[in-house]
Amino acid sequence: MTVGLHASVEDGTGAVLDRPEVLAQVQSAFERYERALVEGDVAVLTELFWQDPRCVRYGVADRQQGAAQIAAWRRVHPVVPAGRQLRETVVVAVDDRTAVVSTVFGYPGSAVEGRQTQTWARLPEGWRIIAAHVSEVPVG
Repeated sequence: MTVGLHASVEDGTGAVLDRPEVLAQVQSAFERYERALVEGDVAVLTELFWQDPRCVRYGVADRQQGAAQIAAWRRVHPVVPAGRQLRETVVVAVDDRTAVVSTVFGYPGSAVEGRQTQTWARLPEGWRIIAAHVSEVPVG
């Protein structure tokens, strides 16, 4: 489902992008998030967002600032439409504690293309989304 670079990349400054073990951890967390999104598992969706007032989620027609607003919104909107399909998913592990996941999504018969970007951080409690953005554009 997800794609990262096939090998670590050193940028000359000592930073190493896409360590395989980090990519695997973030891919696993992202796949868990996607399962919860399709299944309407509000507990997991809430768990995977950073529990902090600085966490943001910009949706297609909505905006939440802070974990409490995100959790409240998710309780009212627990699932996505049936048939959600991801493509062109890219995971970039910036370092061993930060990653960005970008994907395109769609639904059968839909005339829009969805785009989703999440910034993930490894916190003491595990990998968490600290910022998310979702948008849709007409296709065709």
